[in-house]
Amino acid sequence: MQRFFSNLAAVCVLAYASTGSAQTVYNTVPAGDGQYRQCLAYAAKLYEGGQEASPIKGQSKEQAWCTCLWNETPDEFSGNLVKFSESAKGKRVNKICEAYSNWSD
Repeated sequence: MQRFFSNLAAVCVLAYASTGSAQTVYNTVPAGDGQYRQCLAYAAKLYEGGQEASPIKGQSKEQAWCTCLWNETPDEFSGNLVKFSESAKGKRVNKICEAYSNWSD
């Protein structure tokens, strides 16, 4: 019986650990999206380290950050994603995207 509970505890720990490490998956930005392209260009001018690899396979930190911003901002938002991330309203979204892309100060 003790062995059963030990095995059950091990399975529960593994299940809990695997759910915590799951990475958010965002919608793919449509090819040629102007808002996304503007985000990449603006971020490249303002920030350093954006071309480094992100935790997201096949994306630089810049690309992952802009993908996150594009997905996290309200659908009706049509402005500059980088400027939004620097605003009071965008601060929460910026923190999410910095963590997602592993790109922060």
